[in-house]
Amino acid sequence: MKDDPPVPTTAGVNPATDFTTFMRNYQDMVFSTAARLTGNDAQAEDISQEVFLKAYENYDHLSTSPTAGGWLKTVATNLSLNHLSRYRNRWRFFSEFKREDAGDDRDAPEAEFAAPETFFAGVDAAERRELVENALNQLPEHQRVPLVLYHFEDLPYEEIARRLGVSLAKVKTDILRARAALAKILGRSGTGHEKISL
Repeated sequence: MKDDPPVPTTAGVNPATDFTTFMRNYQDMVFSTAARLTGNDAQAEDISQEVFLKAYENYDHLSTSPTAGGWLKTVATNLSLNHLSRYRNRWRFFSEFKREDAGDDRDAPEAEFAAPETFFAGVDAAERRELVENALNQLPEHQRVPLVLYHFEDLPYEEIARRLGVSLAKVKTDILRARAALAKILGRSGTGHEKISL
């Protein structure tokens, strides 16, 4: 699922490189990070603008930093999560309601599996990226956000739970359900890749 456009590095870049060029080099990565998390292009554009405002404030350091791409991705992720948390009451995690006797995280399903590589056989990277992005946008936010954080941002379950303020069991359950829902959506897309083992 890691079909992000390659992130340019700034190693060896002339310090005189102007901010406009810097922004153009990273705008696709920043936007796609925000769009995957929010599921909304307009919100992602607003977040991207905010990311680059912060980048402009720190440009003296970023213009020569070999880790500028990682810094921008982290800021985009954090701002997206902040944006979502402001609207959390609207989409409060439905499965967060627990019975009194629910106990701890012991019954949470493990969500460790990978879709077979053959799922996208015969589909080029650009088409695959578009299919996945469209499918992600159809997931409810409480499933899409942890799935994106886990698969695209490489965050461990514990960190996702901490950032979202939910239990570890919930994170695992939501990721598992999101994978299943994503497979169904992709299966209905008419690509002929319906057979994915869950």
